[in-house]
Amino acid sequence: MAEEWTVLVTGATGFVGRALCDHLLQKWHGCIPAVRLASGLPHECVVGDMGRETDWRMALSGCDAVVHLAARVHVMHDTASDSLALYRATNTDATLNLAHQAAQAGVKRFVFVSSIKVNGEGRDAPYRETDAPAPEDPYAISKWEAEHGLREIESATGMEVVILRPPLVYGPGVKANFRRLLDMVARGWPLPLGAIENRRSLLYLGNFVDAIRVCVEHPAAAGQTFLIDDGQPVSTPELVRAVARAMGRPARLLPVPVGMLEFAGTLLGKRAAVARLTGSLWVDSSLIRARLGWAPPYSMAVGLAETVAG
Repeated sequence: MAEEWTVLVTGATGFVGRALCDHLLQKWHGCIPAVRLASGLPHECVVGDMGRETDWRMALSGCDAVVHLAARVHVMHDTASDSLALYRATNTDATLNLAHQAAQAGVKRFVFVSSIKVNGEGRDAPYRETDAPAPEDPYAISKWEAEHGLREIESATGMEVVILRPPLVYGPGVKANFRRLLDMVARGWPLPLGAIENRRSLLYLGNFVDAIRVCVEHPAAAGQTFLIDDGQPVSTPELVRAVARAMGRPARLLPVPVGMLEFAGTLLGKRAAVARLTGSLWVDSSLIRARLGWAPPYSMAVGLAETVAG
């Protein structure tokens, strides 16, 4: 295996992509960000919209590996008439088009960032790589179909495929629900989450990009699917307290019974949102640790401190 890798990174302008490109440039000189429009990133290659007809030949020239981050992300309250078709067009068809061309170009390894939602929407026991996939929504289905297609390409061409299924990723610049939680804690709002007893896995951005880099270069990663997290699942109240500590703020938690939260969620049409706050979704990430010798370089406390500082 080469000591220096030239890696094409799709989704390079995104939350994970920018951090990954910075991380890879510290390790190797050959990081090529693939972008839809010119963005000013060093060594970027403009490929336009990503679809089943995208021509990747120029971007793939001379590449040893591909890290495929670009995706149609999970959208809450999706109102598209055929959302599965839209997710498939980007997350399945476009992914497999890129993988076919990567194999033809002689790329050694293809690292695909999937989602823990391929395993399911949560349960009391931890998810493992050996569990049967149980995707429920169009986003997760499209990711699972891409995984299946990639394994077929791997079998037919010999290009090594590595699949990562992360849970929620946080770090400086995080948006959506995690950003809202940070804002509420910073403002000192009382949160009715004190009685929740669950387990949620999270993944700090710095840990994620380090694991991706290891999956690019480690010989034992070939052909594997890995679940990955910070290694310390937390309950929702524990997360609020950890965020508050990182901010130097008090955690204002009210012990509202979970049943009352669920009832309120049903009345307000927020049943799914309440389920994410009260339910468990955690992973057993021991396989990547055992097979690759990988351990998260950052603790959750450090990750949260960097997140609130950013």
